[in-house]
Amino acid sequence: MTENLRPSGAHSTDQDPTSYPYASPSHPYDGAAHSGKAHDGTAYAGTAGGYPPPPPYAPTTRRKAKRPVALLAAVAIAAGVIGGGTATLVGQLNGQDSAATGSSGVVNGTTVSQSSKGTVAGVAEAVSPAIVEIGAASSAGRSTGSGVVITEDGEIVTNNHVISGAQQIQVTLSTGKTYTADVVGTDPDKDLALIKLRGASGLKRAALGDSSQVKVGDQVVAIGSPEGLTGTVTSGIVSALDRDVTVAKDDSGSSGGSGQGQGGQGGGSGQWPFEFGGQQFNGDTGEQTTTYKALQTDASLNPGNSGGALINMDGEIIGINSAMYAPSSAAAGSGSSAGSVGLGFAIPVNTLKADLDTLRAGDGS
Repeated sequence: MTENLRPSGAHSTDQDPTSYPYASPSHPYDGAAHSGKAHDGTAYAGTAGGYPPPPPYAPTTRRKAKRPVALLAAVAIAAGVIGGGTATLVGQLNGQDSAATGSSGVVNGTTVSQSSKGTVAGVAEAVSPAIVEIGAASSAGRSTGSGVVITEDGEIVTNNHVISGAQQIQVTLSTGKTYTADVVGTDPDKDLALIKLRGASGLKRAALGDSSQVKVGDQVVAIGSPEGLTGTVTSGIVSALDRDVTVAKDDSGSSGGSGQGQGGQGGGSGQWPFEFGGQQFNGDTGEQTTTYKALQTDASLNPGNSGGALINMDGEIIGINSAMYAPSSAAAGSGSSAGSVGLGFAIPVNTLKADLDTLRAGDGS
């Protein structure tokens, strides 16, 4: 029987003291002598490997404790990058990126927000700033009409009959700011005119759509200044396409007198006469007339809506409102208008777009 001569707690010297995989500055198992105490209070021998090896799970526990923190940090960073990228993408889809903003901070064109797309409220909010009230003064009085801003520096499209015969033109924006305007060009055959504001810049302009894509039954919004009520919004549908509407080329045949147009406030009936289906409405069109293909709508149009916008639900201009039927009120006995009965007409925007170069090259006569 062999007696074990090793002191209690001593390790065998045939084991390489440097073989412990957990050697570290805090536990340098390098074969040097160490001293310590066992759990029962007795001292370890001061021989090589005097300390017992550390529990094998301790380092592993420390490493695992750090992993969730690192993982969470990585996830947070990735989420921030993805979130930022998504916000940028959404902004670009909504046309709200910096490229769509001019140096003046005014967004170019009319953009209906994604959340309001397809609603009358959304269209009205987006397009109303690009619709103006036009006051045309002549020797016979003052008429009121509407117009559509098409450039940031103040080019405005309206009907020829709104400004025909005018000696002075005042334009009021949706903000209430007023400008003086000059006539750039007119096309009586199409009942279109182009005027330009003096000293304007940074205006919100309307987006011109494509009237060839319009279908009967499409929902539309009309914005104008009937009877001087700036920014009035009505809605309806497209009732028919390609209606032959005949109007007076100038104010000479208007029963409302010179310069009255629709919405005239200087006397007379204030109605712009037109012919449709072989009948005359709102008075006598006179001898000088022109006929064009029009969009018919049941959106309420009243005197003063002439030159304003007919808009699709994407916020694009599809027509320039030009004529409306308002039967005389028999009860009034004075030939006054009874208001809209849902028969309105608009010049298709494609007609305007094809005529823009001619209007811009005009001499204002």
